[in-house]
Amino acid sequence: MMIEIKDLTFQYDTNGERVLDDISLKIEEGRHVGIIGSNGSGKTTLVRHLDGLLSPTAGDIWVEGMNTKDRIDVQKIRQMVGMVFQNPDNQIVGMSVEEDVAFGPCNLGLPPIDIRKRVETSLAMVGLEKYAKLPPHTLSNGEKQLVAIAGVLAMNPTYIVLDEPTTYLDPSGKKKILRVITQLNKQGITIIHVTHDMDEIAEADEIMVLHHGKIALRAKPTEVFIRVEWLRSIGVDIPKITQLMWQLNQMGKDVRTNIFTMDDACMELSSLIKAETS
Repeated sequence: MMIEIKDLTFQYDTNGERVLDDISLKIEEGRHVGIIGSNGSGKTTLVRHLDGLLSPTAGDIWVEGMNTKDRIDVQKIRQMVGMVFQNPDNQIVGMSVEEDVAFGPCNLGLPPIDIRKRVETSLAMVGLEKYAKLPPHTLSNGEKQLVAIAGVLAMNPTYIVLDEPTTYLDPSGKKKILRVITQLNKQGITIIHVTHDMDEIAEADEIMVLHHGKIALRAKPTEVFIRVEWLRSIGVDIPKITQLMWQLNQMGKDVRTNIFTMDDACMELSSLIKAETS
């Protein structure tokens, strides 16, 4: 099962420029896909097509065989494709955390016992069981974002789209969100993650680089982030660890540049120090 995009083109008005230009791709179930690109490259516009929030100017999007243009199927699609946006305040509607998480299942018309079970399970998955009775406005931004994710999980989605989910978070809040994202993917949920922070997707299965509304590159992180100068030329950065290793390499140090994690960097630097002091 998968999401399939075929010849997707989108522009906001008939006389405007194309925001997305003839995009075709498949996203297979269970993958962790990062989407990067400079401001205005079309990232958010692309993912807003995945659950029918936007409709193509031309082309089609199928989610497990259902077309997002079909008004009947789009309701089923929105249960399967959960959206998490930058600002959690824009998604929270309940007076308490549990009420907010229950909003989606209630709209599905599920029996109260099933709704309660989904709420409890979803809150446990994001580590917010103790916050169930609290008003959302008393929580930190990171905790609010976890509530938003729990609300999506309560719909039992196959895919979760996260559009810059850590933008308003401090380092602690960001770390919690990224840990939950990793756990959800390990449980089989497909993650489609839009970000400006390359460290967040350094261990994704694949990365798509958007540029001027087109897919300029689609490859594994190891194949994307080694293109340092090209990425910078189109307004995209690289993971901080990779940038450090690249700068050391430019200074003449014998280190690998295809390193994206702190553990690998420590091992590489330890080997460098031993070689230079022996």
